[in-house]
Amino acid sequence: MDIPKLQIGSTIVDIPIVQGGMGVRISLSSLASAVANEGGIGTISSIGLGDVEMSKLEYERMSREALVAEIRKARGMTDGALAVNFMGVLSNVDDLIQAAVSEGIRIIVYGAGLPTKLPALVPDPDISLVPIVSSARVANLIMRAWDKRFDRLPDGLILEGPLAGGHLGFSPEQLESPGEYALEILLPELLETTKPFEDKHGQSVPIIVAGGIYTGSDIARMLSLGAAGVQMGTRFVATDECDAAEEFKQAYLDATEEDTIIIQSPVGMPGRAINNRFLKALERDRASSLQCSYRCLTACQIATARYCIADALVNSASGDVDNGLLFCGANAYRVDRIMPVKELMQELLGELEAA
Repeated sequence: MDIPKLQIGSTIVDIPIVQGGMGVRISLSSLASAVANEGGIGTISSIGLGDVEMSKLEYERMSREALVAEIRKARGMTDGALAVNFMGVLSNVDDLIQAAVSEGIRIIVYGAGLPTKLPALVPDPDISLVPIVSSARVANLIMRAWDKRFDRLPDGLILEGPLAGGHLGFSPEQLESPGEYALEILLPELLETTKPFEDKHGQSVPIIVAGGIYTGSDIARMLSLGAAGVQMGTRFVATDECDAAEEFKQAYLDATEEDTIIIQSPVGMPGRAINNRFLKALERDRASSLQCSYRCLTACQIATARYCIADALVNSASGDVDNGLLFCGANAYRVDRIMPVKELMQELLGELEAA
């Protein structure tokens, strides 16, 4: 079969695979550039690049400088397509987006918040704006707002289903019945919702699906249902080029299906993680509480949080997995080896062609 190219705005790549942006410090320049070199879209995560022990001004300065450094490092390793992923709940998200734009990034991926004002922050039509959504309803809210206020549509949408890793756009009750919100159900609904907007503007809004995509056969199925491409995170953690410590990757190798659980994050959203020593200790010590004098996340529920999610994610990314939070997708337990990105991409393409 002919593998369809993926086009987001003016960016066209040969392989319809977007490597998901994974914070904190999991997908940086090494991983993103490796994926871009293989014909996909590599994504740098802007999340958690500062030190929360610093003052607010120092944190924001360090975050911006670290992001710029990662973008420049990646640009030194690839001429391929790069995106940067942002969370709307970051206290300095607007500053980080402007830093990425000033460094020539052409694809802005925005999750964990409604980006109703994003086109005002990035008015350049040559820069692609790609919100992450969990339903047709959320996508409709975004497209209606952008259409009315800016006469503009998203250049793509990432539809993230309930099997994704990290923070999830579903309630705990919905996550108890993930089959009811499977991508096979959500994708047709989203395609139907986008069509009137596409017809009005004479513009295609490609849908990239994410969450539970593990094999080339999975990719083929999503493409056959109308997706323009897929986003994958878990598979790329298990690569030589992933920026996380080897201990983080080993935790994926060691995880069983029962180890993959849903937690309630201090951000106030459910998330999927590996049930490690850190989470088990939190479960035992329910009386602990967090005193935070500086908030890197506008949505962090300080009054009820029992740990700093920034610290926990930095610990795990740095290799201290017993004292850290290990976000993962639902298929993390299927990971059985670490391989180069090139080998993974070839494997996925082979499976895609066979399917």
